[in-house]
Amino acid sequence: MDRARIDADVLIPGRGAPIRDGSVVLDGQKIAWVGATDEAPEVDGSFHVPTVLPGLWEAHGHFVGGTTPDVQAWVTEPTALKAARAAGDVTRTLMGGVTSVREVGGLGVYLARAVAEGSLVGPTIHGAGSILSTTGGHGDVHGLPLDWVNGLAESEAMTCLADGVPACLQAVRRQLRKGAAVIKVCASGGVMSTLDDPIHQQFSLDELRVIVEEAARADRVVAAHCHGKPGIMAALQAGVHTIEHGTWVDEEAATAMVEAGAMLVPTRFVIEELLALDDLPAHVAREIHVIADTHLEAMRIAIAAGVRIAMGTDIFLSGATYGRNGREVRHLVDAGMTPLQAVEAATANGPDTLGPLAPRSGQLAVGFDADVIAIDGDPLTDLDLWGHPDRVTHVWRAGVAVKQPR
Repeated sequence: MDRARIDADVLIPGRGAPIRDGSVVLDGQKIAWVGATDEAPEVDGSFHVPTVLPGLWEAHGHFVGGTTPDVQAWVTEPTALKAARAAGDVTRTLMGGVTSVREVGGLGVYLARAVAEGSLVGPTIHGAGSILSTTGGHGDVHGLPLDWVNGLAESEAMTCLADGVPACLQAVRRQLRKGAAVIKVCASGGVMSTLDDPIHQQFSLDELRVIVEEAARADRVVAAHCHGKPGIMAALQAGVHTIEHGTWVDEEAATAMVEAGAMLVPTRFVIEELLALDDLPAHVAREIHVIADTHLEAMRIAIAAGVRIAMGTDIFLSGATYGRNGREVRHLVDAGMTPLQAVEAATANGPDTLGPLAPRSGQLAVGFDADVIAIDGDPLTDLDLWGHPDRVTHVWRAGVAVKQPR
């Protein structure tokens, strides 16, 4: 159907106030009209739904096809096997209401092509290629021989080690050669890796600067994995566009983010998911319990300071977790956002995480991409709707209905 009208009890535009009894008209791949239903143009084949809103933006996802929280297993399994699993995750993501994904390390640059050519049903994917890491850093696989891990830079793996300014320059260019839409760098240690400390800074300021500068020459921005404050402050000084996780953001760091115009993608979803698992590797279980309360407080500080926030989950375990991405909206509300602010973080703010490559997406506005979803209730008042794929009744991607009631 080239043209469709969606009437709703509540229309949430993504940015701005909701419209009670509102309608949106899709014309091909773009939105042609938005407003009150009693003023809407007549269109053959209209739908009525409780709530209509833009398709969600997952600003920090991974398509790695891993079935265990063990990074070593991810990199040693055959790529074809991981890609087959990830293909299912891509489709589940779309059916859960996510129509765009900024995939910050994994197979996304390749899966994006499959979606674009119609071989795979899924959201629009903006992939980063491999994650840039120092030797011994969060993106290293500490239990495997270093020469073998260094060889991953030549493959489809999610990690690329780089030490020193020339190597960092080359690492960025490697990702651009893959078609990366964003560059991902580990500016601090992490939780899933074995030996490094989440607080410690990784990459020197000079290394971070050359990564940002080389990315900018190709109109790409840098997403910086940062838990500890030293990494956060160095990344901001280097000019990164987004801080991922931000566990030790305090008032000083939040102010620096606002002044730099940097965004935060807090990814509370992954922390809550890991806290609920009983079979975590010992080092992961230890670290996740260490950071959980600190991370929640950092979210509250950032929100209160007015830091711009985009929804991201850090989702990575293949299977039924995909499609539940919207649960992060509830976590943002629990950390201090209003429901409407959280929806904006999950829709209108998402494209901005791509900087100059941001598409006209994430809003119900004339001329924007016709990526639209419907939910069978009011998600501004019933927060339990978030994260339940079955409550997403309709999904339109690029104006095509890919999910609707039978």
